[in-house]
Amino acid sequence: MSGKLGEILLKENLITPDQLKQALEHQKANGGRLGNSLVKLGFLNDDEVTAVLSRQYGVPSINLAYFEVDPSITKLIPMDTATKYQVLPLSRVGASLTLAMVDPTNVFAMDDIKFMTGFNIEPVVASEAAIMDAIKKHYGSVEDQERKKELEEIVNFIDEGQAESLELQDADSEGMSLEALEKASEEAPVIKLVNYILTDAVKRGASDIHMEPYEKEYRVRYRIDGMLQTIMNPPFKLRDAIISRVKIMSKLDISEKRLPQDGRIMIKMMKDGKKKQLDFRVSVLPTLHGEKIVMRLLDKENLRLDMTKLGFEQVSLDKFTKAIFKPYGMVLVTGPTGSGKTNTLYSSISQLNKPDTNIVTAEDPVEFQLHGINQVQMKEQIGLNFAAALRSFLRQDPNIILVGEIRDFETAEIAIKAALTGHLVLSTLHTNDAPSTISRLMNMGIEPFLVATSVHMIVAQRLVRRVCADCKTAEDISPQLLIDAGFTIEESKTVKVYKGTGCSTCGNKGYKGRCGLYEVLEITDELRELILVGASALELRKKAIEQGMITLRKSGLIKASLGQTTLEEVFRETVL
Repeated sequence: MSGKLGEILLKENLITPDQLKQALEHQKANGGRLGNSLVKLGFLNDDEVTAVLSRQYGVPSINLAYFEVDPSITKLIPMDTATKYQVLPLSRVGASLTLAMVDPTNVFAMDDIKFMTGFNIEPVVASEAAIMDAIKKHYGSVEDQERKKELEEIVNFIDEGQAESLELQDADSEGMSLEALEKASEEAPVIKLVNYILTDAVKRGASDIHMEPYEKEYRVRYRIDGMLQTIMNPPFKLRDAIISRVKIMSKLDISEKRLPQDGRIMIKMMKDGKKKQLDFRVSVLPTLHGEKIVMRLLDKENLRLDMTKLGFEQVSLDKFTKAIFKPYGMVLVTGPTGSGKTNTLYSSISQLNKPDTNIVTAEDPVEFQLHGINQVQMKEQIGLNFAAALRSFLRQDPNIILVGEIRDFETAEIAIKAALTGHLVLSTLHTNDAPSTISRLMNMGIEPFLVATSVHMIVAQRLVRRVCADCKTAEDISPQLLIDAGFTIEESKTVKVYKGTGCSTCGNKGYKGRCGLYEVLEITDELRELILVGASALELRKKAIEQGMITLRKSGLIKASLGQTTLEEVFRETVL
């Protein structure tokens, strides 16, 4: 029997002309096939439509509600192909594949599937509704397929087994169980990806993780040994999900996308067979194409509290040690963000941490928790800033006060008064070198006589990358270049400098780890006189060098000649 479905149904008196008209209007408005519209409007049931379709096309019909399909058969045709052509593979006998179809006359569909599978196609007919229900039943929902695709995309750049399970820690509780997180990581690809990024950063020795959205790509970079490196480009459509996951882990407001936010993630992970506790300081910043996330990795194991291993030259270390063991006065550590100031200060107070000493710190934020030291977290939103904390400290009978950073006149004034009234005060400032710190304090409004009498020592520092020990080789450099770098004529004849050629240990970078460059300015009586008469930073620097101060550049040249770093690194971080 051939002809249009509507005509056949009218001829067999299964529907009225008015019902056909309504069904055609429904089809026009909603799409799909006429038989499906008739079923949805309640004019026919599915079995009646299938029986008529069987007679119309001259092929057998099937009731899919009672037919179980072998999963190995459905794998022959992808879900998107089955949905596109409205077909379902049912069974295979020899070289023939039985295929349920809404339209058995669709030769394009049969040719495409024959080419795809290599089997001859034997069509049977079923209604559109029955086939779409069966596709959902046997292939899973569209949402499940989307999640499966996401997982496949992630697995493309994550080797199986690398995305470790993490135990999320709460500052006030024991945190989620490993089992719960393992289960969650299996269920959600995004959780698996974020876990991978966090653990991979730890394994690579990164200090920061940058997650950056751009117009058409999403980029993840790690800062390793002070240099940013692009690590991966996750699927762009996962951008919002990744951001939300990090926000949830750091207890931030996932609905707030217009304002910057700061939080913290505390996790436990297994490394080298041991449980390792890690702390990530999270900063979220709204940018043009979405929110950028930067996570600073605070790993207590990387905190070097042995001052002899920080990189001080012996003469500089002796001066610094002498200053921090004085009963009062101020010791300042200066340098840009990420130059290791916190590590130097923590090393100092660890040396001073004795049962008979009261040490209090004001930090923003508290990066590492040290036993026996009273650490206070700043909270600007409730008025707890450095100045307010310092005022309170003076009523707490302290011996040593550590101020995270001197940012303004008020903080500087209270810190200097504390240093003049029998307390040792340690703090940081953002300046380019040690002598310019004096000018900076006076520019803040501090009187020269207060600076001269309170400040005992200023340390300027930088971090440079260390030459990889496994691929270190001597570099052939002309004596003139060495002289231009800062070596004397005599030194240029004998000195050797080194570089890394790149190997598996350092990831072909030539560098592995970092070491510090230090400029230690001891405030002597002669320097105090210069400060009192308002001498410039240049004059102070000249006098300090006369008195034996090792400058940042000189410290770098010493380390380059010892094979600890390269001249390129020294040039990058210091000036003559």
